Amino acid sequence: MTDELKHECAVAMVVLRKAAIAASDYGGTKLSLLLEKQHNRGQDGAGAAILRARPVPGEEPYWMAKSASATSLADILGAIAKRPEAVEKESFERIFLGHLRYATFGKNDTAFCHPFAHESSDLAHTLLLAGNFNLTNAHGLFDDYARHGSFPTSKADGYLISELIAHALKAAPCSERNLSAALSKALARADGAWTLCGATGDGWAFATRDPHGIRPGFYYIDERVVVVASERPAIQAAFDVPPEAVKELPPGQALLVSPDGEIRFSNLDAAHITDDEPTKQSNNSNNPNNQTIQTPPSPLYTPCSFERIYFSRANDADIHRERKALGAALLPKILEAAQADLADIYFSYIPNSARIAFHGLLEALISNTLNQSLNLSPNQSNNSTISLPRFGEVIVKDAKFRTFIADAAARREFYKHVYDVTYGLVKKDDTLVVLDDSIVRGNTMKNAILPMLDRLGPKRIVIASSAPPIRYPDCYGIDMSTLGELVAFKALVNLLGGEPGTGNGKRVLNDALAGWTLRADRPPLNPLASLYARFTEEQHCAEIARLLTPPGMKAEVKVVYQSVEDLRRCLSPAQPFNPSTSQTRIGDWYFTGDYPTPGGYKVLDTALRHFMENSTERSY
Repeated sequence: MTDELKHECAVAMVVLRKAAIAASDYGGTKLSLLLEKQHNRGQDGAGAAILRARPVPGEEPYWMAKSASATSLADILGAIAKRPEAVEKESFERIFLGHLRYATFGKNDTAFCHPFAHESSDLAHTLLLAGNFNLTNAHGLFDDYARHGSFPTSKADGYLISELIAHALKAAPCSERNLSAALSKALARADGAWTLCGATGDGWAFATRDPHGIRPGFYYIDERVVVVASERPAIQAAFDVPPEAVKELPPGQALLVSPDGEIRFSNLDAAHITDDEPTKQSNNSNNPNNQTIQTPPSPLYTPCSFERIYFSRANDADIHRERKALGAALLPKILEAAQADLADIYFSYIPNSARIAFHGLLEALISNTLNQSLNLSPNQSNNSTISLPRFGEVIVKDAKFRTFIADAAARREFYKHVYDVTYGLVKKDDTLVVLDDSIVRGNTMKNAILPMLDRLGPKRIVIASSAPPIRYPDCYGIDMSTLGELVAFKALVNLLGGEPGTGNGKRVLNDALAGWTLRADRPPLNPLASLYARFTEEQHCAEIARLLTPPGMKAEVKVVYQSVEDLRRCLSPAQPFNPSTSQTRIGDWYFTGDYPTPGGYKVLDTALRHFMENSTERSY
């Protein structure tokens, strides 16, 4: 992804089931490894908290450290290593909670770093919470909380969720049923996406995921520990276990660990809390693969597609396979757009996140070339030369490039050199194919990448995106809150007007939306879908290519996108936990506008109004 795009955080939790391993600092070491292996998901802050079992009066029940510095993860790992020992021998560290923050908006300050703590003189009502989440209705929850007589001191959604859960816990002493009820009550009106990990002061630990499974979450259980993290490979690396030992956290359920180390899964819906007993796993079980998991209440399981396209690490076997499939699926469109013999095409990619998709493209290309050669007749084989694909790393980001030049014109010239090119690979008048994983705003593509590639002298540059065009804002964790910044939406407005730069497109859009309102008495609607449908894929791609082409560009620029149908075919999330009652579909609202929660449609409505009012205000 060439545009800077902030995204999800990472969470990690280690719960010791046996006190005997606490003395070796097993938990602290494993938590540090989990955070280090997920550091790609946090650049703005980090935090850790460690809860002690059997604390005694006069001793702090937990230890916590946070950092919002440029070296926040290193700060926290150092703090974990140097933390003070427990004062009393009876007390030992049992629950280890860590978080990496990637702020979508708000201040880079330790006040916004997780874990959040709600303190109480009653350990059952002391709460530590960390999560990877974003709420679309945080302001509404804040107002509700305040109206009920509470005094919230922040509108940060992390703080708010921790206070809502703590408030619900005050109803009764902490227990499995009460903890389930508190989580259910606190999250009942929350609209958004989340993976939450937390602990109460009296020794309960929990992890829960939003009902639609939008944000990722995985767990591992053996006779010593219960582990939760945002990414499967982090758990595999830290605990040296195979992929099949790490399970996906069930959407809409809570994994509960009692102070005695017993493990339960509980559905977070009121009917279950009232009527049913939760599934149990005995304390001495070391066979988590055979445990029974109850049916999730979610009617539609829609894990985020951007996790699989871009954000999650490709050393997850499923992610690796899917990204290769995305690259391979683009081959027919790329060859059609290139309009050249294979000998006159040079293939490359924009590092580094598109590398695995590029491998899939190359495999498909080589397979296609070999199949063609095998289908040649003997006479054709003797008289023909089979061209093998030419490929390499044409463009490389200069990670050390910095400039503080004040003059705007000089700064623009320096900006073009954020990327370096490899000279001598592309022949004059070649067609250069460059694979990216997605094109969001297109600013870096237009202002830095394409001018640099043009210096190599190709006659045509094909920019291929392994994701479909991003047409809609996101509100579940990725920082795409406005419509006007999306190059695909800009292209739609231009196409509606017929002539770019006249302003006609905005007037046509305004007329098309006249009288449209988002109403609670009817199903959510996407008013843009019918407008996008007025134009073919070719028309849309051609206008995006025109928008991305910088002034003075010598090479012809073409843009190729993945289709939504191929995206759905290539990405195969884990099967729902009860296929007979739950539907599974990759979360593709960025491309289709089919949001999984009502809050998504409200965000789209707000983003549309802001665009028509020439406002750059965030839509959530």
